[in-house]
Amino acid sequence: MNIISKRLISLKSLFFLSFFFLAFSSKSQNFKTLTYLENDTASLQLDLFLPQDKSVKDVPLMIFVHGGGFAVGNRTAGHSFGKYLAKNNVAYATISYTLSRKGIGFGCDTPQEDKIMAMRLAASELWEATAFLLGKADEIGFDKNKVFISGSSAGGEAVLHAAYLDRAKMSLHGNSLPSDFKYKGMISGAGAIIDLNLITKETAMPTLFFHGNKDNVVPFVTASHHYCGPERVGWMMLFGSEPIYNHLKSLDVSAQLQAFVGGKHEFAGWYFYRKQDVLLNFMNKVVAGEQFFISEEVVESAK
Repeated sequence: MNIISKRLISLKSLFFLSFFFLAFSSKSQNFKTLTYLENDTASLQLDLFLPQDKSVKDVPLMIFVHGGGFAVGNRTAGHSFGKYLAKNNVAYATISYTLSRKGIGFGCDTPQEDKIMAMRLAASELWEATAFLLGKADEIGFDKNKVFISGSSAGGEAVLHAAYLDRAKMSLHGNSLPSDFKYKGMISGAGAIIDLNLITKETAMPTLFFHGNKDNVVPFVTASHHYCGPERVGWMMLFGSEPIYNHLKSLDVSAQLQAFVGGKHEFAGWYFYRKQDVLLNFMNKVVAGEQFFISEEVVESAK
């Protein structure tokens, strides 16, 4: 056999192996990565999980924002939840966003205005991810009127502010969403908001909260972020899951609160990784138009 023949066989073998690898990767990787925002300062991606049953049309869409104090973490934290929802005929995207506090921190030494800016930036990027996905609604196959958002810890703060901040005034990326767009519902794991007055009868939406009732980072009640003292530059009052739940109930808007008895911040992602059926049941009730008010104390070990 001459050298040219050997090279041809080698190239054919390499091509076959490459094709096999790509086919295997495509089959094993049950999501696709898309860039939803690109400008001079940022290139941000999302991982999109699609329902396995391709015959189902106009499904809900869930968008997930990971935690990490706006300093660490990545969108792969949402993969487990995405796989679960895709199996249950829900389209799903887990997004990256600017980690504006990376290497800086997000505690009592972080000025209040910097904390608010971190939340505002993450909310703005969630709005852009939402607008990007709405533009692909027909291709993806989801109903534009059934878009949910979810997040844990910093992600929980991001989704709450994305739901209730004035997009026209607060967007840092030009506000690509239609002015009349409203999310269908929300899931917040150990999140909080800077002002309950942002939530009105017109803007309120069904929400599931889960939160350790002794959280020492993001307050379950109304308290300072990280429980910083008023003498610290990072002093900032937040309204946690319990007061938001009570406020929604007073507005006659469906809400569910799962309070982990004695639990601290380690429960921020609990339902996203365990007992995901609780979250799916919430979504199904909202889509079905049911009204409900559920407040439960949960006893679980963080281990």
